[in-house]
Amino acid sequence: MPNRTSLYTVQAALGGKMIDFSGWDMPVQFSGILPEHRAVRTAAGAFDLGHMGRLRLIGPDALTFLERHVCRKLSDMRAGQVRYGLALAADGTVEDDVLVSREGDAQFHVVVNAGNREKIIALWKPKLGTGVVMQDISVEQAMVAIQGPKAPALLAGLGLDTTGIANYAFRDTSWHGTDVRLSRTGYTGEDGAEIFIAAESAEELWNAALAAGALACGLGCRDTLRLEAAMPLYGHELDRATTPVEAGLTFAINKSGGFIGADVVMKQLKDGPPRKLIGLRMRERRVPRQGYAVLNNGAPVGAITSGTLSPTLDQAIGMAYVPAALAVNGNTLTVDVRGQQVPAEIVPLPFYKRPR
Repeated sequence: MPNRTSLYTVQAALGGKMIDFSGWDMPVQFSGILPEHRAVRTAAGAFDLGHMGRLRLIGPDALTFLERHVCRKLSDMRAGQVRYGLALAADGTVEDDVLVSREGDAQFHVVVNAGNREKIIALWKPKLGTGVVMQDISVEQAMVAIQGPKAPALLAGLGLDTTGIANYAFRDTSWHGTDVRLSRTGYTGEDGAEIFIAAESAEELWNAALAAGALACGLGCRDTLRLEAAMPLYGHELDRATTPVEAGLTFAINKSGGFIGADVVMKQLKDGPPRKLIGLRMRERRVPRQGYAVLNNGAPVGAITSGTLSPTLDQAIGMAYVPAALAVNGNTLTVDVRGQQVPAEIVPLPFYKRPR
């Protein structure tokens, strides 16, 4: 039987259309992917992220351990900062992408993808040593995201003011007598916060956000939103066949090395990767779905990793890996859409940036 978050009952009562996602019963939509997408771009949407894994690493060797097992530099983080990073295999390919929050000198909070939680725990646990304790707090701690241009004002009205929290930073506070964390990261391309709260208090927070005007949103619009913002998704843009250099995530690489997979990654940084992730804008309103072949002069050169009809841009868009020599903005390739070769232009990523 699939796992269920602490918000399953209230979301089912709202009419959420439930699907199995990485072993969890999760809503793919409530009122519909299009209205939910537009609500996040123009107002505020609420997402249940309780299926994500949440780990805490504590001890004098926690930093050393994480800098070995995550390819991002973490030693210069201050308490209250958050960084995006990747856990790599020895061959430099991606086991998972993670968010690391520094809670103190010897304490870190790590968010991992739902489908990779057990894998990461299994990979890390034997390597911990005596100076690190790892706790899986995924069940006891809920995670809710409120995203959109009106999200900060909505949160402030609930007594959860994000003013003064920088991007990729967090602040611990309290709400209705329970501890909460406001983390300003997000996965939609919009402003807002991810809120960590005790599982037993999540429903009260969820109901309060909806009563204040946030629209309940499912995983369907979360996918179209993150694709417009060109944010990678594990199992699509990231996997055990892909390196962070190929994915264009060089900002998340510790240039001093020392992490698992560093030999391969540092060589690609120096010499360039064999292929690169590109953005494609279709010349027709034909959606490039994952797995569709990308061709150059009729010859296959790659495959679509994610694609959709962008609600914001009203254009069919997609991402794909192609040989580095072809990954030039303005180049035209074709995508095999059910047997028809549809022209597509390589365009800069992201497809969408929120107004500042």
